[in-house]
Amino acid sequence: MENNLEQLKYPIGRYEKPEAYTQNDLKEWTGVLQALPSWMDACIENLDEHQLQTPYREGGWTIQQVVHHVADSHMNAYIRLKLMLTEDNPTVKPYNETAWAELADTKVVPVNISVTMLHTLHRRLVALLQHMQPSDWERTYYHPEHKRNFPVWEVVAMYAWHSRHHTEHIRQLRQRMGWN
Repeated sequence: MENNLEQLKYPIGRYEKPEAYTQNDLKEWTGVLQALPSWMDACIENLDEHQLQTPYREGGWTIQQVVHHVADSHMNAYIRLKLMLTEDNPTVKPYNETAWAELADTKVVPVNISVTMLHTLHRRLVALLQHMQPSDWERTYYHPEHKRNFPVWEVVAMYAWHSRHHTEHIRQLRQRMGWN
């Protein structure tokens, strides 16, 4: 039972920080970020209101909350990236993602609004990543919850994982429910 819950919570496994990166890693992670909006399109295609209100696991967020969470999270990532590229080791503001997922907008705004946001946001995010200088990948921010600096390359790796992680939540729920 515990293994099944772990699989439902982390369908691609828990995030593991890479110790280093290569140019191929950067291309792969950027490619995942470029693909995410289309993946989300496919994840929500033809789902009705009842399906969108289905949690991806018992006690988990609904599909609607997951989609809005990804948009919220990646919006924060984009802003943090811009801070990293324009300031020396800025301190970022943590936010309570669980509380954000319970706010009214995640319940009343249609998911296609957040998917559209992901399309526009990721177009700008990927453009930034594709035009960075090699030294930009080493720029950092300080995260007060984790009490450490995060370099750009690690943040990009983490959000590539995050993209796969949440699309798999929805994809696997669709498969388990026979919604494909």
